[in-house]
Amino acid sequence: MSDGVRAKRSKTPVGYRRSGDTFVINVMSPDNKTWWRNFLGEGGPITFLKLDGADRTGHAVADRDEAGRVKVTINLD
Repeated sequence: MSDGVRAKRSKTPVGYRRSGDTFVINVMSPDNKTWWRNFLGEGGPITFLKLDGADRTGHAVADRDEAGRVKVTINLD
């Protein structure tokens, strides 16, 4: 269960680190953003638009550490 509202489709540009089919997004100023909350707990589905020329789906999970930093880890399908 998440605290956020699940959007059907929203475009949010982000910076990320990629290793193969795994991506990590470090959410800057997470208290000022809400999108990542959709992926708390067990996480949920996500779509990268126009990644390598095609839309790609995957599963995203958000984690918040003791210092309040948030990272979202995405594994592509």
